[in-house]
Amino acid sequence: MKSRFVTALCGLALVVAACGDTGGGGETITIAVNPWSASALNAEVAKILIEEELGHTVELVTIDENSMWAGMSDGTIDAALEIWPSGVTPDESAYIDDGTVLDVGLLGTIGKIGWFVPSYVVDANPALATWEGYLDPAVAAEFATAETGDLGRFLGTDPSYSEYDALIIEALGLPFQVVFSGTEAATVAELDRAVAAEEPILMYWWTPTAAAGQYDLVNVLLPEYSDECYADLAAVDCDYPEDVLFKAASAQLEEKAADVLAFLEAFTITNEDQLGMLPAVEIDGEDAADVAAEWVAANESVWSAWLPEG
Repeated sequence: MKSRFVTALCGLALVVAACGDTGGGGETITIAVNPWSASALNAEVAKILIEEELGHTVELVTIDENSMWAGMSDGTIDAALEIWPSGVTPDESAYIDDGTVLDVGLLGTIGKIGWFVPSYVVDANPALATWEGYLDPAVAAEFATAETGDLGRFLGTDPSYSEYDALIIEALGLPFQVVFSGTEAATVAELDRAVAAEEPILMYWWTPTAAAGQYDLVNVLLPEYSDECYADLAAVDCDYPEDVLFKAASAQLEEKAADVLAFLEAFTITNEDQLGMLPAVEIDGEDAADVAAEWVAANESVWSAWLPEG
């Protein structure tokens, strides 16, 4: 979808093709969009600016965080703008090591994945602020569903995410079973239902998100993260780390469109930026492209510094 700025000029299909290449030789740039709202917003902001300011056409490719690495390596995907280091496997980091994928710098956002409950769960039982409180089978039964029987339900999200919760639950001996909602939106819908009924719910979630504030979520304390704990991803038994998010691009992008690579290296979205946009998408249901266009219109002093000189 073109930004609102281009739409006024490129309303007809034939004209859109002409407007996609304002410089008489623009490339088609493919950007990965992972299945969470912030990823979509980052990509839409970049799309607007690459098309409007650099004169290239941008295609957004919906793909999970694991599958995109091979695409960046072979050049079918040019860039990914929100990579969570805790989810990068050795096989994926090998693409950076062999030089086919470039680390193009920090995004500017710091994320935290973890276990979350609404604050009323901890208010009712302060022991549930830490993982030890969930060892009691009687407590777990309060979180049980028809699907989990006597075990408590741990609500996962999109199964394509890098989630280690089943391993953590097993390692800590917790009487819980992971059940995946399927999508970010489905998790929010289930959270909304549980909060309305003040039912206990324990779930995989992360910040920054609008839902964390809207539903007053509390991050449950797990055993402290360590590098040693994550050295073997099949035996994880501690908390997720704080994630300093970064960007990556195909090594082929430098030859294809050096100006885009320079732009992506400078591209920065902070926690504050994301939290300024996320409520409109996650809570109000607005389209990410429209929210990104509003952000671009209001923040020229920010993004103008990302543009390459010349």
